[in-house]
Amino acid sequence: VKMDHTDPVLPSVNSSYLPPLYDQQSSTEALLPKASSAPLAVRYSPEDSYKLVYFTFFLMGIGSLLPWNFFITAKQYWLYKLSNSTDQNESSSVGDYFESYLSIASAVPSVLCLVLNYFLVNRLSPKVRILSSLVVMLLVFGVTTVLVEVDVSEYTTEFFTGTLVSVAVVSGASNIFCGSVFGISGYFPMRISQALISGQAMGGTLTALASIVSLAVAKDVTTNALFYFLTADFFILLCIISFLLLPKYAYSRHYMLAATCVSPGTLGEEQSPAGGIPPLQPIIKKAWVLGLCVFYVFFISISVFPSVSSGIQSVNTDGGSPWATTYFVPLTSFLLYNVADFSGRLVTAWVQTPGPTSRVLPVLVLCRSVLVPLLMFCNYQPRDHLHTVLFPHDVYPVVFNCLLGLSNGYLGTLPMIYGPKVVPRELAEATGVVMSFFLTLGLAVGSAFSVLIVHSI
Repeated sequence: VKMDHTDPVLPSVNSSYLPPLYDQQSSTEALLPKASSAPLAVRYSPEDSYKLVYFTFFLMGIGSLLPWNFFITAKQYWLYKLSNSTDQNESSSVGDYFESYLSIASAVPSVLCLVLNYFLVNRLSPKVRILSSLVVMLLVFGVTTVLVEVDVSEYTTEFFTGTLVSVAVVSGASNIFCGSVFGISGYFPMRISQALISGQAMGGTLTALASIVSLAVAKDVTTNALFYFLTADFFILLCIISFLLLPKYAYSRHYMLAATCVSPGTLGEEQSPAGGIPPLQPIIKKAWVLGLCVFYVFFISISVFPSVSSGIQSVNTDGGSPWATTYFVPLTSFLLYNVADFSGRLVTAWVQTPGPTSRVLPVLVLCRSVLVPLLMFCNYQPRDHLHTVLFPHDVYPVVFNCLLGLSNGYLGTLPMIYGPKVVPRELAEATGVVMSFFLTLGLAVGSAFSVLIVHSI
């Protein structure tokens, strides 16, 4: 895609690095008061008063992955509901591989819904896609909350199937929501995309904290789960209210108006008809390496988290201490990973290296592969094939989960925020959806791979 000389790519909008087309002459010409289809947002930007837009996207980041996080960290509740099965062999099988089943039920519809979301970019407004997906998530979680108090001991198979269907529906809606929000964040400065992605990690952290608090406070599993799912209902409702308030802020109105002012002819010959499908070729040409980096980062992460990491037990369980029996997995697997993930994403607000064209970025992404065998040889139980535990101490899963979370947060965020900035502005939203597709595809393939890993240990 060729950019006209009168429409330079300005670094103040896109990122902290200087694009090749940016020079002193183009900077001077951009300030001249002449007729141009380029949006004024690149030159005159209002302040984000009280950081309201930043925190709105941060909150929507929390809401985008909150349903999935609440499903996977409520393991004790699901095992309790399914343990009343008269077929103990079936119950045991479900319990051992429950996270893998959830991952597959989540990932497959997520990929399909993100493909659908790409085709809907120019057909349905982001507002319709975002609000409809949030309403669907709220309804499904409402039903899940009600079922906490329902006795399903005689219908465990039906309950298990219904749970997987709920996960599939929520994941599909969540990914349409996430892809759409990330798409519109591409019209804003990079800090807004970073806020959205950091919010996703904070969603995991809040989920893990809610799980630990409910374990400490609640008297039984059902009360624990009721408190847990009501918290998710509250956050989804908060996301709906926050998104409805977004157009009322001058900062967001400014950038969204600039997005609608892009000349329809700037795409050249590859421009799709109004309301048609965005052109994929220029997006892939510019962002395919970044997309593959996103894919592999999340492929590695979901391969071992939570299916392997949540199965790693303390080596001191015989002592019967609450740390070893009750809090070890919630703290070392879920909370520690999510705090590290959040920290890695937060760092990208100040440090953005390596850059989008650097060869170091994909090399660092590939280096994460070593974390898979490291976690497999911790004290994962039960072990049917790999009987040797090479890391027989509780400190090892702590260190490995920290590395997994930090690298996932940092190396997963960089290509996600780079993607919409290396393409023309009019393709920013579609590129955001494409980057989300690579992310979800990595989760889908990694989920299937996690089943093989768990069965091989």
